[in-house]
Amino acid sequence: MKKMLALMLLLCLLPLNGLAEYKVTKRNLAVKYDTDTLKYTLEEVKMNGTVCYVTKIWMAEPARQIKKAISPWHEKLAKAEELAKKITGAAVVINGSGYVSPTYPEIPDNYPGTSADYYYTPLGSLTVVDGEVYRNLEGVPYYGLTLEEDGLHMYVGADNAEVLSASPSQTWSFYVECPMLLNNRDILPEEWEFADHEAARTIIARVDANNYLILSVTNKGRSHFGMTLREAVRFFQDHFDTEWVYDLDGGPSSALLCRKRENKKFATVMGGTAKDADIMAFTELPEE
Repeated sequence: MKKMLALMLLLCLLPLNGLAEYKVTKRNLAVKYDTDTLKYTLEEVKMNGTVCYVTKIWMAEPARQIKKAISPWHEKLAKAEELAKKITGAAVVINGSGYVSPTYPEIPDNYPGTSADYYYTPLGSLTVVDGEVYRNLEGVPYYGLTLEEDGLHMYVGADNAEVLSASPSQTWSFYVECPMLLNNRDILPEEWEFADHEAARTIIARVDANNYLILSVTNKGRSHFGMTLREAVRFFQDHFDTEWVYDLDGGPSSALLCRKRENKKFATVMGGTAKDADIMAFTELPEE
């Protein structure tokens, strides 16, 4: 009887439905930004032994406060810190789109041309930078993020004409399978093996029109070396109520840079050593 009671107690202590352990180890991580137009907090957490960072961001007008910087098109990649210098007032910077290069030459089967045609450019059938269309592969559906007049949006296999009709000022994209959650519903393809691999990650989520979350997963852990995308799905479902969740580039491309309001220099919280095709930055509301 005692053994049975002990077993029942143990089962009660185990996470339910695959709930990832979410233990805050450093709240705000000595980094906190709080103004009338931009607020963010950064927490270091451990999930199943892996060190992660959860950044919670509020913006007054996301359409004017989310910025993008891109490396020289079709020429070379650049480090996130270098790209961040192009954005005035950036307070949080993360890596953005996946890309094609001689090191990572794979392109989807439905892309016209050869891999070399896309070297040192972001993945995605549509690329928009500051309102200018750099790429538009007609007939190839778009999977990725856009910045529109009411903030970030996620598209899952949309026609490019539909996306462009919303007048996006920016886009970010990666693999077609990277949309993870839609209205808190898991939309990761069951057969996608990449989703089962542990890796460093940069994942962004929209909570509502003004609030966003960033999950930055390191490869530091006692028994785990990163997180699978399916574990990340459970994390968001168990702890937050999101409109959508999207997996940006990860692995060695991962980067998380932050600065305090009184500082001009960034602190590199995670990654930042590899080069990227573009970045996403969160800024104060620009002055009129």
